[in-house]
Amino acid sequence: MTGTRLADQVNYDPNNLLDALIEKLNLKNDAALSRALEVAPPVISKIRHRRLPVGASLLIRMHEVSDLSIKELRTLMGDRRDKFRISDKQFKPKETGITEEA
Repeated sequence: MTGTRLADQVNYDPNNLLDALIEKLNLKNDAALSRALEVAPPVISKIRHRRLPVGASLLIRMHEVSDLSIKELRTLMGDRRDKFRISDKQFKPKETGITEEA
C-alpha cells in the first residue's frame, strides 16, 4: 500500500457526509435520512461503520435530494481525488495502413 493511498484512507470519513446531509435536510437521525434517500436503514449504518462504500448511485441520489453538487458531496466525505478512471487525454487512433485517395 502506498503512502498516498494510506493518506486517502485516513482522510476518508463518510460520517461527515451523512451528518451534513442530516443537517441540510433538517432530519433527526439516520433512519430519517434512509427514508429521504429511499434506502434501507442498514445501508446508512454500514456506510457509517465503513463496511460499505458510498456508491455512485447513492451519491447521485444524495445529489438529487440535497441539491449539493457531486464534488461537494465527495469533499464532505473526504474524497479529494483529482484523477478519475476515465482519461481526458485524446488518444490517436491506431494506424490501419489504409490510406485515403482523392
